[in-house]
Amino acid sequence: MKKFFSIALFSLSLLVATQSFGQYQKGDKLLNAGIGLSSYYGGGLPIGGSLEFGVTDQISAGVSFDFATWGYNFGGYRWRYTFLYPGVRGSYHVNELLNLNNDKLDLYGGLFLGYVISSYSDNSGFSGSYYNPYGSTVRLGAHIGGRYYFNNNVGGFAELGYGVSALKVGVAFKF
Repeated sequence: MKKFFSIALFSLSLLVATQSFGQYQKGDKLLNAGIGLSSYYGGGLPIGGSLEFGVTDQISAGVSFDFATWGYNFGGYRWRYTFLYPGVRGSYHVNELLNLNNDKLDLYGGLFLGYVISSYSDNSGFSGSYYNPYGSTVRLGAHIGGRYYFNNNVGGFAELGYGVSALKVGVAFKF
């Protein structure tokens, strides 16, 4: 699995087109892939990504999807919760507002609107919502974050937020 993930990231980095600016601008396509270091809903470490499109020089909008699972396996008894977080998100990029002229840095904040799909299963044959205290629900969230580009198209990102995870870190691509 690690080998597949490494090959996929390397392939994706080869496919991104070069641009003359690292800073966000209208028309950019921004892809984040990362891991959450905590989860607000249930447990586990959410992994996922977001894809946003530059609507203006300050606003981007797009979709996101995260996945988390956690469970218990001891003495022959097993149970597992699984959470899916599909949603839409928008961000306001503040570099121009703050008069930052760093082409490698993209600072932003925004909102998330999505749905949490929660499921439960165990090895006793029970599954579904009766044993699932989390249920499925609409989820509203917010984030502030930044991307630092190592070159014009590949960088790292970190986001603080509410909705899926308190802190998410990972790799960022711009094409």
